[in-house]
Amino acid sequence: MNLFGHFDGVVRAVLSDMVKAGELPDGLDLSRLVVEPPRDASHGDVTTNAAMVLAKPAGARDLALALAKRLAADPDIEVAEVAGPGFVNLALKASFWPKLLISVLALGPDYGRSRRGGGLKVNVEYVSANPTGPLHVGHCRGAVYGDALANLLSRTGHDVVREYYINDAGAQVDALARSAYLRYCEALGDDIGEIPSGLYPGSYLKPVGEALVQVHGSKLQDRPESEWLEIVRDTAIAMMTDEIRSDLAALNIHHDVFFSERSLHEGRIAAAMEALRRRDLVYEGRLPPPKGQPPEDWEDREQLLFRATAFGDDMDRPLAKSDGSYTYFAADVAYAYDKIERGFEELVYVLGADHGGYVRRLEAVTAALSQGRVKLVARLCQLVKLYRAGEPVRMSKRAGEFVTLREVVDEVGADVVRFIMLYRKNDAPLDFDFAKVTEQSRDNPVWYVQYAHARIASVFRNAAADLEGVDLGPSALAGADFALLDDPGELQVIRRIAGYPRLVEAAAEAHEPHRIAFYLYELASDFHALWNKGKDSPHLRFISKHQLRVTLARLALLRAIRDVLANGLGILGVRPVQEM
Repeated sequence: MNLFGHFDGVVRAVLSDMVKAGELPDGLDLSRLVVEPPRDASHGDVTTNAAMVLAKPAGARDLALALAKRLAADPDIEVAEVAGPGFVNLALKASFWPKLLISVLALGPDYGRSRRGGGLKVNVEYVSANPTGPLHVGHCRGAVYGDALANLLSRTGHDVVREYYINDAGAQVDALARSAYLRYCEALGDDIGEIPSGLYPGSYLKPVGEALVQVHGSKLQDRPESEWLEIVRDTAIAMMTDEIRSDLAALNIHHDVFFSERSLHEGRIAAAMEALRRRDLVYEGRLPPPKGQPPEDWEDREQLLFRATAFGDDMDRPLAKSDGSYTYFAADVAYAYDKIERGFEELVYVLGADHGGYVRRLEAVTAALSQGRVKLVARLCQLVKLYRAGEPVRMSKRAGEFVTLREVVDEVGADVVRFIMLYRKNDAPLDFDFAKVTEQSRDNPVWYVQYAHARIASVFRNAAADLEGVDLGPSALAGADFALLDDPGELQVIRRIAGYPRLVEAAAEAHEPHRIAFYLYELASDFHALWNKGKDSPHLRFISKHQLRVTLARLALLRAIRDVLANGLGILGVRPVQEM
């Protein structure tokens, strides 16, 4: 049961009855109607702005009074009263909360799942690092955010495809091939000296060189670049892509599609250009020089341009270089075209903060190619700074220039990495301190939340031993007498659980999985408070052999907490542990 969705339906039904009774006119616009928790918990359990958004046709205060009078007759509503300029606040009867707990127990892992997305076909592209080396900690945040966002959208009824764009074309993969060729020569016994500037110096390419020796022996040595470049490039890209897949799998990330940029050069760019030409969206023209000091290679020349300014960009964008080859942006055009042709209705790009200036041109080309039918959403992930007990972490020995994602996961575990990366809004900077994220305290959110789940698991193990023969399954617990849950802390937890489905929908709509992490911390805090109360006050303990009815009611509440914790952790991609 979605508490606020349920009462949204109740409010709309009452408004419909008022229309039928002639108290309200037909054709009311209810698009801005909201049913939500009141900002102040003392004002009740639910509030609605219905009267205020309908103020013009009816008058807010009078309508609020009439609406409150009708809502007060609902069997689940104890009090309906008007506050401020026309809010209607609802306090629910004690008899309502058992129904909600029964619903949570019945739905189990599906509590909080919704159909709000309506099957909208969404492509979420994330990570998409060049296959020129292992993933580093900077990629880690976008990887975790994108994966959690995909989970969140799937949970709310969207049809989601998780995609990785392999940048396997262009100058950077040629540089990769030349770097790998040096490692090949090194594996054959050559002294390659210092890696030249512009190539990749990390030792991670040594296995590529060794693999080339195993397959080709010395056949490629001392041959012209034209004879070995493609062979070495393909081997290096394949091995680096396999390593990227392995690193992502260690973080529990698995994409549905790995899309090759090279495939776009096999006709897709030309098809995209033709689509733009048919709509008169490309032309031969000149661009003004960049603001400030123009770069040395800037040319004042006629070139093929996309009319990006017609779709909100600040300048038209070049599609071809002076040598006639396509620009990098032309490949982006073709990639967007391919996604649109595959039937996606929304394109989500998860990008590093340094790509912020690229967003408007992506939005422009998506609007142009889809004629406004497809929405593009770009989400930027800020940098991650690594510390160890407050001191900056040095670079990786293996990668040479950065700390790899795998090194971080191997040291603290995938659960810690994922939760901490999501315990901050994606566009806010993040400090990751190895000492703090592994300490066992309330200040470490991932430990605190997992500890709550593990503690509940321990309660059920103890209950199974102490209450031998008593059915502790969800169906049996759903029949408990929930009126016995009358401690303020217990009621606070029930209300927290009641808000979970709405929170999931709001987080999905805003593309903000960090809301789930925050919620789980708050729910864990509520549970730990109950645990501590039971230690101080024996009558509040979860298990009492002499008070079986109370015990069953409290165990039902704990099972509901456990299910919601597991549900939210699942969205974040974090394991709900049984023991710690």
